[in-house]
Amino acid sequence: MSLETARLTLRKLAETDAAHLHTLLSDPEIMQFWDVAALTDFATTTEILAAQLFDAASGSALYWAIERTTDHTFLGTCDISEIDHHHRRADIGFMLARPCWGMGYAIEAMQAVIAHAAMHLKLQRLSARTHAGNTRSIALLAKLGFHQEGMLRGYIERDNQRRDCPIFGLLL
Repeated sequence: MSLETARLTLRKLAETDAAHLHTLLSDPEIMQFWDVAALTDFATTTEILAAQLFDAASGSALYWAIERTTDHTFLGTCDISEIDHHHRRADIGFMLARPCWGMGYAIEAMQAVIAHAAMHLKLQRLSARTHAGNTRSIALLAKLGFHQEGMLRGYIERDNQRRDCPIFGLLL
């Protein structure tokens, strides 16, 4: 299912997006606040993509490629994952290419994702997690109405260090 906004098309992520996805996952600045360091191996990207497509096919997640509608330029990805229909909750995530930062694309895409979660999936709660210090994502989540609910201390081990991860929630 595709989602449309004023400037964007969110279409189902596909195997053909592997090269675009690798461009994001191999950028050290984009990956600065992710659970793993920037990837150098394209095969790892294809494994990640295959797992995402499997989760989407099983109904436990939705993954979208974010494209600018006017020229179909790939801008990034966003998702609803860990979908729990019984408790009507899920997690959300997003990743944008650096040239797109600060242009309002992430908030526009995520507003569409949140609306889809509420109206079509009938979810009542969304969660998001980032790494401490990721001020851009934290500010975006606040603009979307998320509230920080806690801190997962030492939640991630990355570069031989434990990282804290703030957790955010939004009731729909």
